[in-house]
Amino acid sequence: MGIRVSDGEIARRRRGLEEGLGAEGLAGACLFAPHNVFYLSRFSFIATERPIALVWAFGRRPVLFVPLLEREHAGEACDVEVVTYPEYPDERHPMERLADLLRDLVLEGKKIGADSDGYGGGYGYRGPKLSEVIAAEVVLVKDILERMMAVKSPEEIELLRESAVWANLAHSLLQEYTRPGLTETEISARASLEASAAMFRALGPDYRPTRPGLPARAGFRGQVGPHSAVPHAITTNVRIKRGDVLVTGATADVGGYGAELERTMIVGRPTEKQRRYFELMLAAQDLAIAEIRPGRRCADVDRAVREFFAREGIEGHWRHHTGHALGIRMHEAPFLDIGDDTVIEPGMVFSVEPGIYIPGFAGFRHSDTVVVTGTGAERLTHYPRALADLVIE
Repeated sequence: MGIRVSDGEIARRRRGLEEGLGAEGLAGACLFAPHNVFYLSRFSFIATERPIALVWAFGRRPVLFVPLLEREHAGEACDVEVVTYPEYPDERHPMERLADLLRDLVLEGKKIGADSDGYGGGYGYRGPKLSEVIAAEVVLVKDILERMMAVKSPEEIELLRESAVWANLAHSLLQEYTRPGLTETEISARASLEASAAMFRALGPDYRPTRPGLPARAGFRGQVGPHSAVPHAITTNVRIKRGDVLVTGATADVGGYGAELERTMIVGRPTEKQRRYFELMLAAQDLAIAEIRPGRRCADVDRAVREFFAREGIEGHWRHHTGHALGIRMHEAPFLDIGDDTVIEPGMVFSVEPGIYIPGFAGFRHSDTVVVTGTGAERLTHYPRALADLVIE
C-alpha cells in the first residue's frame, strides 16, 4: 500500500504533458496553482504573498521557483532543480526574477503554457502578469491539466481508497462520541484527533500529510438541527440536542488525495417527516450511483436525479448538483450537473451527494466517493447508509 504517488507516476504525468503541449508548439510551461505544482512535482505548500512556480523547459529537468524560506522544503520535491529568490516584495519583484529564470531556460520569444497569466496571489500579493515581464506567448493550459487530472491512475485510486479507510474511521468515532448536550466542536475535535493519531501509528514514520492541520477530519461544519438545511453552513459550536438532524463530513489526507464521506444522522427516534426525507435522499443517491457508467454524460446523471425530485414533488428542496470530481482537491472538474456534457470514463472519481433541504426544518445528504469502472461505479467509502445505522440513541 502506497502513501504517496511514486516517482514513476510523476514522470508519467510529465511525459504526457510535455508530449501534448510540445505537439502544439509549446516550448515549456510555467505553473502557479498549488494543485498543479503538486501534481507534477509532489511539492505541497501553503500559497501566500510569495510567488511559487514550477518552471519547465521541455526536454530539461523542471525547476521549482520559490522564496528563500521554502528552499529546504522544496528540496523534498520529486526530481526538480530549486531556484530561490530573497523575499516579496523585496527591492526587485519576484516576477522580474522569474522572468530572468525563463530567459536562462531559453523560453523568451517562445510559446509558454501557463495555468494563469501570473501568480494568483492572496495574502495581499500584488504583481505584474507573466506576459508583462517576458516577451513570450503565454498560452493558458488550465483546461488541459484539468482533463489530465480527471482520469485517475491506479496509484491515485489506491490513495483515494486508503483515504476512504481513514475517513470511515474518523466518522465512526464522530458517531460514537455524538451525544446530546455536547458541542459540535468538542465531538469533532476528539474524533479527528483520535483518527489522526491512529493514521500516524499505522502508516509509520514515512507518512507525511500534505495539508495543514490534522490529516483525518470529521465534523458537522454547523449543519446541526435546522442549520442542517444550509448546505455550506459554518461551525457555530452549537450543542447537540434530541430531535436534531445532523449532516456530517469526513476525509483523510493520504498522499495529497482525499475521499469525501458525508452522512445524515438523527438524534433520538426519527419522526415520520424525518424518516420520509431521509429515505427520499437515500433513493436519490442510489439512483445517481446507478446512473454513473462509461459513455454516459455527467449531465445525464444530474438530469435523472432532478427528474426524481420532480416526480416526488420536492423540487423546492433542491439546492445543488448531484456531485463533482475529486482527488487532490475536494472539488474538481467535471461536475455531475446538467450543464456539464463531459463523457464519463473509467478511472474518473466522483462524489455522489444529492441533497434535500427544508429551510427551518432540516437537511438530508449522504456523500460517497465512487470510482468509475468498465461497467459502472464502485463505492470507495463504505460507511453504513441506512437510517437504522445512523440514529444516535
